[in-house]
Amino acid sequence: MTNAIDRLVEQFSKLPGVGKKSASRMAYHILDGPSGRARALADALASLHDLIRRCGICGGFTESDPCPVCADPGRDRALVCVVERAQDIRIIEETREYNGVFHALGGLIAPLEGVGPGDLSIDRLVSRLRSGAREVIIALNPTLEGDTTALYLQKILKDLPVEVSRLASGMPVGGDLEYTDRLTLSRSLRGRIRM
Repeated sequence: MTNAIDRLVEQFSKLPGVGKKSASRMAYHILDGPSGRARALADALASLHDLIRRCGICGGFTESDPCPVCADPGRDRALVCVVERAQDIRIIEETREYNGVFHALGGLIAPLEGVGPGDLSIDRLVSRLRSGAREVIIALNPTLEGDTTALYLQKILKDLPVEVSRLASGMPVGGDLEYTDRLTLSRSLRGRIRM
């Protein structure tokens, strides 16, 4: 028979990247803290699906539709950054280096998992691009699925009057050649820039 702590540990351990030990530490941290903090966490979790929805334009998570990025008249709508998931939008926004708009595909092409182009919001992306985009930045992870999706997008966008670019990949800032894997190093060499 499980008790309340065991049930909480079980729920936490279902989160990505959280094992049983981390889940247990979180549960005991909440239990050791003030009950108000636990209630605030429970309220935030309980209201999440009621308050957050997908933006009807970019597919990002938002409390208002359209989202603040799509509603911002100061954004460059001719520059569209394509990401895999809605949460990737926030990561790029936090750099404060990008002033265009976004499009979340809702996943990547992964035939072994039964995910094809029709399962992603690619048709909606093409419709958006026909209404005046000049550049598409493909900001997908440099994985087999990310590369496959990027190549597919490049192929279907070739007939549109848009420039297609992809995020540079290579050595991380502060990285050490000794610990860099071959694939990352080869991408860094191919994507080198003049000084």
